[in-house]
Amino acid sequence: MEPEPTRSKTIAVIGAGIVGVSTAIWLQRDGHKVILIDKAGPGEGTSYGNGGVLASCSCVPVTGPGLIGKAPRMLFDPNQPLFLKWGYLPKLLPWLVKYMRHANAEDTRRIAKAVAGVVGGSLEEHQALAEGTGAEAYITPSDYLYLYNDRQHFEGDAFGWSLRKEAGIVWEELEGQAFHDYDPVFADEIGFGVKMPEHHGRITDPGAYVKALAAHLEASGGRVIRAAVEDVVLEAGHVTGVRAGGEVIACDACVVATGVWSGPLAKTLGVNVPLESERGYHIDLWEPSVMPRSPVMVASGKFVATPMQGRLRLAGVVEFGGLEAGPSRAPFALLKKNALKAMPGLQFAREEEWMGHRPAPADSIPVIGEVPGIKGAYTGFGHHHIGLTAGPKTGRLLSQMISGKKPNIDVGVYSPARWASNSSI
Repeated sequence: MEPEPTRSKTIAVIGAGIVGVSTAIWLQRDGHKVILIDKAGPGEGTSYGNGGVLASCSCVPVTGPGLIGKAPRMLFDPNQPLFLKWGYLPKLLPWLVKYMRHANAEDTRRIAKAVAGVVGGSLEEHQALAEGTGAEAYITPSDYLYLYNDRQHFEGDAFGWSLRKEAGIVWEELEGQAFHDYDPVFADEIGFGVKMPEHHGRITDPGAYVKALAAHLEASGGRVIRAAVEDVVLEAGHVTGVRAGGEVIACDACVVATGVWSGPLAKTLGVNVPLESERGYHIDLWEPSVMPRSPVMVASGKFVATPMQGRLRLAGVVEFGGLEAGPSRAPFALLKKNALKAMPGLQFAREEEWMGHRPAPADSIPVIGEVPGIKGAYTGFGHHHIGLTAGPKTGRLLSQMISGKKPNIDVGVYSPARWASNSSI
């Protein structure tokens, strides 16, 4: 028997970052009517400020073996890229205890395998998403490099690289002069590069890219509404609408994709995700005197340097301090210090600073799928620092689920059921 054609539904996608916009476009292509709702508009939040790398290799979670021993020392070392607003610690502690339980080899391997399912082939996923939208102009295929001081420094990350190898990532090792021949802008003390040429790339203006995708959605008949969604309306266990701006917007299904702000809405649906803000920082250096050949992760400083339109973006640092507090000065200072150390010839006309919120579930695995017990309620959030990389694949998976198609990977590992109110996790 031929499968029944997909019935066209009206879907409300809540959140217009890369995950929400990707989901909306794939749903529209699958024949659905889409309403994209965001309190600030498309591409204004974390999707504006990310590092801009399509990092298919980024499947290894922060919670690797040994983190429990290293983290306290890092917090008290001003040269380490981990910061904490100490007044926030009492509120952070319940989440932190759950998070650190995963800092072991077995859980790290399991998490890496799950994350690889949504970040693998990121360049191709973005190209497929952007095809025919006008947003293609912002996608640049490129190498992606991890930079180390020397081979011994690289070998200290052997466990993480073994997980990338298991995920199918291939790389070339550039040592000494071979590395500096590839890219001479870096300091002599950086003498080892791991170059990943396949499935990687960069977005030359992430905010403009997401806006271009959303504009295509709207030009193709989708609705884009700027409003905060206060609630999901249910009747007899089915989604019938969402309440936004004081009115009910009718729909057959909804997707909660508001990043770190997804927690309260998910909780009203019975999904209680331990979710924290992994506060991230970036500095844009405009009119730089030197530009790396490709985006790089400088391992010693745990920051990314990405060539973008007119500027070099430095992004990185992990800070825990919640959603309410403003930016700290120390992370900006450390980012700039590390960049100038890595690229000693770097000068620039001006700099712009930004701080945003990356959504960190306690188990480091995105929450993607249908909410148990409610027909038509879906989630797509919790991507930590890999939201841009994983956005298109997440959107494609959600559209497949909503359209009754079978995804080509095991989506059970992402299911919100693991955080349902009756879950034992």
